[in-house]
Amino acid sequence: MNRMTKLAICLLAIAMATVSWADHHGGENAKKAMARAWIEAGNTGKAEFIAFVEKNMADDGISIPARYVGFGFQLDPNNDDDMTVVAVTDGTPASKVLKVGDVFVSVAGVPATPENSDRMSFRGKPGEPVKAMINRGGKEMAIEVKRGVIEVRNSKDKFLANLALADADNWTVDKSEIVEITNEGDVVWAVQEITDTEVDTGIVFVSRNIMRFEINDAGKITWAANRGESRFVLEQLGYTISR
Repeated sequence: MNRMTKLAICLLAIAMATVSWADHHGGENAKKAMARAWIEAGNTGKAEFIAFVEKNMADDGISIPARYVGFGFQLDPNNDDDMTVVAVTDGTPASKVLKVGDVFVSVAGVPATPENSDRMSFRGKPGEPVKAMINRGGKEMAIEVKRGVIEVRNSKDKFLANLALADADNWTVDKSEIVEITNEGDVVWAVQEITDTEVDTGIVFVSRNIMRFEINDAGKITWAANRGESRFVLEQLGYTISR
């Protein structure tokens, strides 16, 4: 998993142990307090967040990450040697071609090695095809996948499964602050500002994350959506966006 994928997971996966936040935020109503609890403890840890989601997300709740142009698969973030597919999203371009356990051998002619991870041709326009070689069950085979707009609605079980794949060592950020939070009925909106440091270069970057929650009368989160500033982060790190 590349560093931006890890970042996306870290930005979304923010939580803390359940305490009475109303006592610490001037009588803040329970729904805003629950949203704040989801956001404010981004440095708590992977295990703590999973426990929080299991307890405080409704069984029929959904999580909606930011849309992106891509294929709809996830690589093993804990495997530094191979690019191994550990999840494929139903209904995406990848679901027609890839299977869990597939290992990339090359992408667009570039060997799929750790040192080439930032050169992999996973970005581009929707509909643009990418040719690759994979190893499936010990047999190499050529594939072609077209990029598409990926818009995911994760069930609670799928969300928890995705969290289980995250890298616990790269979970935390340097600083997280809620700069605005408001609600109307069951809906809570919050703006989170994150300051973090790129491990490889030591470059400090800042981004804002907009979240929308729906929280039922039982205090369970039924809907959680996340929109960040991934392009702004890339620009602060010195990357350029080109065709």
